[in-house]
Amino acid sequence: MTLRSQLDPNDAIRDMVLAEGFDAVGFAAADNGDAGNHLKSYLSNGYHGDMGWMAETRERRVRPQGLWPEARSVIVVAENYGPEEDPLFLHDHPERATVSVYARGRDYHDVLKKKLRRLARQIAKDWSCEVKLFVDTAPVMEKPLAALAGLGWQGKHTNLVSRNFGSWVFLGEIFTTLDLAPDMAESDHCGSCRKCLDVCPTDAFPTPYQLDARRCISYLTIEHRGHIPAEFRGPIGNRVYGCDDCLAVCPWNKFAQPTGDPDLRPHIHLTRPRLADYVSLDDASFRQVFSGSPIKRLGRDRFVRNVLIAIGNSGDQSLSEYAINLLEDPSPLVRAMAVWSVSRLLDRRSFGDLRLKFAPLETDTHVLSEWQLADVSENLKYSGTPKN
Repeated sequence: MTLRSQLDPNDAIRDMVLAEGFDAVGFAAADNGDAGNHLKSYLSNGYHGDMGWMAETRERRVRPQGLWPEARSVIVVAENYGPEEDPLFLHDHPERATVSVYARGRDYHDVLKKKLRRLARQIAKDWSCEVKLFVDTAPVMEKPLAALAGLGWQGKHTNLVSRNFGSWVFLGEIFTTLDLAPDMAESDHCGSCRKCLDVCPTDAFPTPYQLDARRCISYLTIEHRGHIPAEFRGPIGNRVYGCDDCLAVCPWNKFAQPTGDPDLRPHIHLTRPRLADYVSLDDASFRQVFSGSPIKRLGRDRFVRNVLIAIGNSGDQSLSEYAINLLEDPSPLVRAMAVWSVSRLLDRRSFGDLRLKFAPLETDTHVLSEWQLADVSENLKYSGTPKN
């Protein structure tokens, strides 16, 4: 028996978590089913889009013991990833690319897992219990669990809001067979505020506390594997990976501080990147530039798809050359958005010349559709003037 195991386990584990560098910790019972209360209606409404894995794992998501029947308690940890500057600043600089704050540093899955593994091993050793750890890598309803553990509440934007860190928190969990006293759940402190709902560029919130992922820019630019619907391309603006608008306007962010973890601070090339630096990446250079970043999992084709949408929204005709160079790209995702992008930036005559050259050679129906739709688009009616 270790000295630590003779102490109150909640207090001892709390001290261990904070000493490891996490910013907060709470405890929840593993048999609590509240974490999945809203999942059934969410799925039945189709709000999950093409994230089919959410429906496939529904039964395991409803409560922690659905994932691991032997679990008795859940240790929920939180780490602040607050930005140093306003993440919406770059929206006023359309020649630049906006990357979600969470993806500007090292992949948080790797950062948190490294710490959680050390904690889990020590907990298992000191209290002779079994443990399993998760960082957004299994069917765990981590935000409801964090609320049950007293770390915050799910705001109207559906993300966790903390009294101390606002909307900028990463979460991780350790499931354990150890009996731990649960903390008191946090109550909702959003009040009448609806800033996060009103700021959404695509009206992705049907009602407060419900998100339709099919309309969410984060889903469209990260999870969605196909062509992004035309109605959302303009509102995407220069967001090439994710969207922080609903998080950034949360009034509780006034209590947040920039992250103290150097691994979560932004890489230099992700602070104010130029669209021109990203659009010409091939697969090898994409992997090199985003090594160690969560962006790498997106893949080059979907990322360049997003960058081309941002170029089309930039109003900068000088960027059209980058899009023209991709009209013969091997990826239909890239070619389609290259067509859309040049249609937004070029006058009718210039675009018509490109259509005559490239459209007859096209074999993909989606790309052909972009050529046809763009040819009659209102975006081209002002001859000689790029769309702003």
